[in-house]
Amino acid sequence: MTQQNEEMTITEHLSELRKRLIYVLSIFVLGLVAGFFVADPVYRYLTKAESAQGFVLHAFSFWDGIGIYMKIAGLFSLIITLPFTVFQIWKFVSPGLRPRERKASLKYVPYVFLLFLIGVAFSYYIVFPMALAFTTAITEKMGLVETYGMKQYFSFLFGIVVPVSLLFELPLLIMFLTGLRILNPVRLRKMRRVAYFVLIFISVIITPPDFISDILVMIPLLLLYEISVFLSAIVHRKQLAADAEIESRYVRAEDEMHAG
Repeated sequence: MTQQNEEMTITEHLSELRKRLIYVLSIFVLGLVAGFFVADPVYRYLTKAESAQGFVLHAFSFWDGIGIYMKIAGLFSLIITLPFTVFQIWKFVSPGLRPRERKASLKYVPYVFLLFLIGVAFSYYIVFPMALAFTTAITEKMGLVETYGMKQYFSFLFGIVVPVSLLFELPLLIMFLTGLRILNPVRLRKMRRVAYFVLIFISVIITPPDFISDILVMIPLLLLYEISVFLSAIVHRKQLAADAEIESRYVRAEDEMHAG
């Protein structure tokens, strides 16, 4: 009977997970459709920006134009879907949380959108021009004529913007997971060497192969991790204080019961 109940519980969990995934996919598709309406003004803004001046972008295939619009629509949909996805994760795990933990972890969801936008701004206005200037300088030094396809230009752009923007979610993600008691500051400090190695590796991969560019991206990423550990410690201390308060109430209730 117990095994049957467990199987039913697992089935219910899988059904709930499928429902959440369908919700996320539906919002992503709707965001993709809406993204096609904003793709043209965004494309015009990006091509008229200072970083794009001096480049004559070419279409080397019939699908290059629609492909760029799809990339822009996809990024727009990602920005819209990301906080909704985090909310669905919270909805999925919240039945197993205490009421206080449920309320505490929910408040992080709205900041997902804000941090992603900050990451987009940082990567587009700081990292991308730096990477573009480096590659252009190398091309000129080699005496090559710059003839770029629009697909190559925007692939280079999104290849920098999307990973860096997602990394800006790190502090919020760690606070969220700490609120769910999946992570804690002690574990994060033990993981520091591995985390540093991964972040340094990512910064080297997404930036031009020069030391200055690596450092300019590496330092913010490492600071993000240390901020994440600090914020995790704050959340963890609040959890321990709440646990101690609940335990003291339980002890007082038991004492009153025995005294009665």
